[in-house]
Amino acid sequence: MKTSSAAAIGLAAMLLAACSGESAGTGTASPPPPEVGVHTVSAETTQLSVTLPGRTASFRMAEVRPQVSGIIKERLFEEGEIVEVGTPLYKIDDALYQASYDSAVAALARAEATAVAATNREQRYSKLAKANGVSQQDYDDAAAAAQQARADVGVARAARDTAKINLDRTTITAPIDGTIGRSLVTDGALVTSGQAQELAVINMLDPIFVDLTQSSTELLRLKRKLANGELQTLENDQLSVTLTLEDGSTYDFDGALELTESTVTPETGSVVLRARFPNPDGLLIPGMFVRAGITEGTKVNAILVPQQSVTRDEKGNGITYVVKEDNSTEVRLVETERAIGDQWLIADGLEAGERIVYEGFQRIRPGTPVTPVEMASTVKEVKVSSNTPPAGAR
Repeated sequence: MKTSSAAAIGLAAMLLAACSGESAGTGTASPPPPEVGVHTVSAETTQLSVTLPGRTASFRMAEVRPQVSGIIKERLFEEGEIVEVGTPLYKIDDALYQASYDSAVAALARAEATAVAATNREQRYSKLAKANGVSQQDYDDAAAAAQQARADVGVARAARDTAKINLDRTTITAPIDGTIGRSLVTDGALVTSGQAQELAVINMLDPIFVDLTQSSTELLRLKRKLANGELQTLENDQLSVTLTLEDGSTYDFDGALELTESTVTPETGSVVLRARFPNPDGLLIPGMFVRAGITEGTKVNAILVPQQSVTRDEKGNGITYVVKEDNSTEVRLVETERAIGDQWLIADGLEAGERIVYEGFQRIRPGTPVTPVEMASTVKEVKVSSNTPPAGAR
């Protein structure tokens, strides 16, 4: 038994010595730093734009209503056709208005005849009064009668003109150029002056307006950046506008922003912007929903990074891993201004030339060394398009 134990101890000692020799000869190999994909931050000059919802609106719109009462005798237009100012649209029965006009013409002729006689009498009495042929009182009465007769002519002429206006208004004409819609009355309908129901609606469609809504916060941000010189406006200080239609297609013509409302809508906290677009083919009609891209200007030295490289902490702050010169990593807080497709526009926290981790977050911790592998550039020259900055983005 003692011999067997001694043999076992000797064998164990030999194995231990062999392992110790192998370890001493080769050493324990430590794992290399983990590989991570990195993206090198660059500064670019980028054109900025914002996408806003909107609806089309007529450049001009007129609701056709009668200015005199009567029975519609005839409709004089084809629904949907283009009309010009003065084009006859409806004819109202004018028999009563013709009679009133004729009566007014006759009353004017009578007043003019009376005025001629009164004026001649005044002139005769003037000569006789100088020769003491009539009393001064008689001359004064003749002069007053002549003046009254001339005034009656003015009243009769005004009555005739009023009758002529009413007679002319029995033919309802187009007040503006544009496309007329469907008729809301038929022949034989009774219409009244100043009625609430329009007879038809005319819309001028070329050019056409697009009314957009933008939050007052975004408008303040834009004005502040323009004032600080962070954004450079386009030629003539006009902001260009493009349209995306309801079916997703892009409208062929660009427009220009013409109006910014001076008041904020209390219920929504938004401001109405109005853009003007050419519409030669009549493709746009009032009431269409569109999305408008407004070119805000040009941002110099813009920092754009892949969204994948920015994560959020428990407070919602934007964070990214920066690879330093010694290939160690540090956590950096960044402020993201807006999303641009799969990228962030960085407002603060990063500088051009810095390397940020793009892939391999799960393999690193702050301060640990890494093996950086430069990823293919994912940031392209783009137009920034966003509705609002991300809430709580830092």
